[in-house]
Amino acid sequence: MPEEQSANRVTPLRIVPPVYLLGAVVTMAALHVLLPGAKPLPLPWRWLGLIPLIGGLMLGGWSVWLFWNYKTTIKPGEASSRLLTTGPFHFSRNPICLAMVLVLIRLAAVLGSFTPWLVVPVFGWLIARNVIPVEESLLREAFSADYEQYKARTRRWI
Repeated sequence: MPEEQSANRVTPLRIVPPVYLLGAVVTMAALHVLLPGAKPLPLPWRWLGLIPLIGGLMLGGWSVWLFWNYKTTIKPGEASSRLLTTGPFHFSRNPICLAMVLVLIRLAAVLGSFTPWLVVPVFGWLIARNVIPVEESLLREAFSADYEQYKARTRRWI
């Protein structure tokens, strides 16, 4: 068990975002096979899911490139050496999380059945509850007033 945290600190990450993403993908596939429910999207329309996939991959790739370019850590739960506020971080404090949601939307659209769609908001909720607060706490500690100003002008998701 981790030691108790002060009131200003949150519990460190136990599960990193890619694990949540993998769990969501597996759950979506299982629901599609075992409990598909209605199939609201016929096959030709499912390919519209390419739009969020391309958007998600571009958003995620751009974000990862910025971490690399500014030589700061991308590892969840580690303190950053730089506060990123440009590129996709200008309009979202969590563009990589947003990119993962877009990828899940693509998967749900391709599967075409109803039940995989239920995983998308659950994934978003889990990330918002278990990952983002840890990251925000680390950024607040590292960049104090600069982070608070950034937080005041930039939305968490979009």
